Amino acid sequence: MPIFTTVGLGLGSQYSSLTIPYEVFSKLSNSSNRQTSFPNARLYVSANAANTTSNTENSPAAAVSFDVTRQTKAAKAHHTSRLIYEGRVEGFNTGGLLVRFFSLIGFLPFPLMSPSHSSKYPSKSIQEVAKGLIGSLISVKVIQADEDNKKLIFSEKEAAWTKYSKQIREGDVFSGRVGSVEDYGAFIHLRFPDGLYHLTGLVHVSEVSWDLVQDVRKFLNVGDQVMVKVVTVDWGKSRIALSMKQLEEDPLLETLDKVIPQNGTAGYESSDENDEAIIEPLPGLAAVLEELLKENGVDEIRITRQGFEKRVVSQDLQLWLSNAPPVDRNFTLLARAGRQVQEIQLTTSFDQEGVKNALQRALERVP
Repeated sequence: MPIFTTVGLGLGSQYSSLTIPYEVFSKLSNSSNRQTSFPNARLYVSANAANTTSNTENSPAAAVSFDVTRQTKAAKAHHTSRLIYEGRVEGFNTGGLLVRFFSLIGFLPFPLMSPSHSSKYPSKSIQEVAKGLIGSLISVKVIQADEDNKKLIFSEKEAAWTKYSKQIREGDVFSGRVGSVEDYGAFIHLRFPDGLYHLTGLVHVSEVSWDLVQDVRKFLNVGDQVMVKVVTVDWGKSRIALSMKQLEEDPLLETLDKVIPQNGTAGYESSDENDEAIIEPLPGLAAVLEELLKENGVDEIRITRQGFEKRVVSQDLQLWLSNAPPVDRNFTLLARAGRQVQEIQLTTSFDQEGVKNALQRALERVP
């Protein structure tokens, strides 16, 4: 049954219109197999789209139904080909924008709008932003065009992804604005060279800081300006993974001196190889070093220093090869668990790559 068979009345003026309520279900951007209801959606068709004639077979109702059916097919074609459409914003309701598609007017839910609007006017409510968009043209994609179930839904985010995602590369650094904060991380709107925030990426909780992050909200708030690095771009799922901590140097990549200041700064403790006390290896470290000593080319392993950080990055044992150049065949390893950090001197005939490989083999042999 055509979706507008009930439009036979109230079409005497070419400027009259018909409103048909309907339920809208659409997948939100960055959601996985989840449907969301937009109960406030309404669909309109302009009566002047009907090319009425004196022929009784082509009554105004039949003409509108035919025109709507034809334009619904056009919407389906846009959906299939993933074309971008420039639609005029005709109004809004509590759930989203009403956007014209030829003579039809479909629905653009607020969650599927580009972040460029709200980021441009951060102090305005979404309704105030929507009011300011009335009469303007925006780029959208048709994500649902279903005549039987009366659905014509747009996404501005998908159109923005098509237009701007090719400008992103892994390793790029962006200025961003925090759009929302969740338990698992924060969504960051990325600022492009035109000054607008077109795309959104996720900084996972593990990528917020080298410090242990138990509550993202203690580090980030909505509206904060941050710098982020693009870690990965998932073209299939239209997702961008970001990192804040990768813009800072990992404190374990150099030497213990960078982790534990040697000037007696308050809050830090350290001990070195000249101390009388024997340094006990961190839990699990002894087994790794024992396996490493079995490698041909490894002559000696000594824990030379240890220190205690103010922060806790991870309770698990972490083992790193320092970037510090070797001295007299001695490479530096760093081990961390909780607040405790230990520096290990490895005497070997291996070069840096050989040490990495030997360490990897030793780790694989540890139960």
